[in-house]
Amino acid sequence: MRSFAIFLLVAVGTFIIDQNIKALFLEGYYREGSCIDLSLHFNKGVAFSMFAFIGPYLKWVQALLIGGILYYVLSRGYIRRYAFPIGLLVGGALGNLYDRFVHEGVVDYVAWHCGFNFAVFNYADVAIDVAVAWIIIMVYFFPEKEQGA
Repeated sequence: MRSFAIFLLVAVGTFIIDQNIKALFLEGYYREGSCIDLSLHFNKGVAFSMFAFIGPYLKWVQALLIGGILYYVLSRGYIRRYAFPIGLLVGGALGNLYDRFVHEGVVDYVAWHCGFNFAVFNYADVAIDVAVAWIIIMVYFFPEKEQGA
């Protein structure tokens, strides 16, 4: 029960933080920098605008993937060990999914252009990346001890 509460708080908190930051940019916030611009962009695809050709169906594909991930981690009991990173992952994914339904594209705002142009991203993207890295580190460097060993 404690793990599920952690998961839920992190997921909801990540979603709220993400949407509030995006609201600033939707209301017109802009900041130009020497390496990073903070400016509003709408991504109709996924990472690096891939799969943008799927158009309005992408949000439904993403919704199915999130549902599948939730079902998998809950049914396998992974929430006990990975409550915080799974909360980050789901909260970020739901934040971007919400954008697809409300704004017809993900609201991005961090544009790196120092030396090379990098993909424009947002807080939800960072939360998802941190979650994946966290889970990989836990799996490979801190494996679960087997019961009875």
